Amino acid sequence: MIIRDITNYIEELAPLAYAEDFDNVGLLVGSYNTEVTGVLVTLDTLEQTVDEAIANNCNLIVSFHPIIFGGLKKLNGNNYVERTVLKAIQNNIAIYATHTALDNSNKGVSARMCEVLQLQNTKTLIPKKGIIKKLTTYVPYADANDLRQQLFNAGAGTIGNYDLCSFNIEGKGSFRGNEHSNPTVGEKGALQFEEETCISVIFESYLEGKVLSALFKNHPYEEVSYEVITLDNYHQNVGMGMIGEFPEAIAENDFLQFVKSTFKTDCVRHSKLLSKPIKKVAVLGGAGSFAISNAIRAGADAYVSADFKYHEFYKAENKILLADVGHYESEQFTKNLLVEYLTKKFTSFAIILSEKSTNPIHYI
Repeated sequence: MIIRDITNYIEELAPLAYAEDFDNVGLLVGSYNTEVTGVLVTLDTLEQTVDEAIANNCNLIVSFHPIIFGGLKKLNGNNYVERTVLKAIQNNIAIYATHTALDNSNKGVSARMCEVLQLQNTKTLIPKKGIIKKLTTYVPYADANDLRQQLFNAGAGTIGNYDLCSFNIEGKGSFRGNEHSNPTVGEKGALQFEEETCISVIFESYLEGKVLSALFKNHPYEEVSYEVITLDNYHQNVGMGMIGEFPEAIAENDFLQFVKSTFKTDCVRHSKLLSKPIKKVAVLGGAGSFAISNAIRAGADAYVSADFKYHEFYKAENKILLADVGHYESEQFTKNLLVEYLTKKFTSFAIILSEKSTNPIHYI
């Protein structure tokens, strides 16, 4: 088993195409072709994390946060990032990060927050756009059914709760091959008209290579006519944050106490109490102040996230209860999620949950 086998499986849960443009996800240190001896799953990768991997004979660290975020110009060990990367390299330990790819997954960070809060009827809070593409191609009528099915098999044609979706138009195409051509129908040098079907299917951007491979492999023409465009449509099942409901509404103070105990935090910073029950709750792991307005528009009674600044609590506008549980605390269940996911698939080597707390914030 090599590292690529592990990362390919992780990317079924959190495709790298889901990540935000500013992020640095994927294999940050090491080679995809390295044989795996064990996997250590952690929220952050620090020197102590590398030491833990060494002690457990793990040569792959799967980390939520990337240790390398900006560009590294030197590796002199002058700061914690350089020291961590150096130690990993010196001990042949690879580092893989998921971060916002897992944030945007509908089975990722926010989904686990909803699970521990026991929320029901969950859906994405901020659907992501720019990750849906559309393929249009033209194929002889007689070959259309087979090609369409092969595109479906590659993952194209899925929209929300529906699959095998396509749009088809029958028409007549024309072409003429030059002296170097080898036409499937007609003769080179002669104008040819062919009854064709125009097939259009959509797919998630991370599937583009697989979909195009199916197109080229199964299309009968020597030169395949096709176009791929990126759509502005929102993907309703991919994006930041989630929103759900309690089975029954609960009082504000009871809600805050429940949040405090659930996220195992010594402090919940919150906005003004509004004297109304809490039923609909929005969540977002990590720094989530940017989504306060989204939570309000979605009709949430409360929003659980982290890293709210002083003036951002004013954005509650007496419309919502904001609860800041802390950055680490909001994401702490992520590593458990990854261990559970990987353990279902890989049993020939150890998948270990890091026992080290990497929370840099302490309370008194």
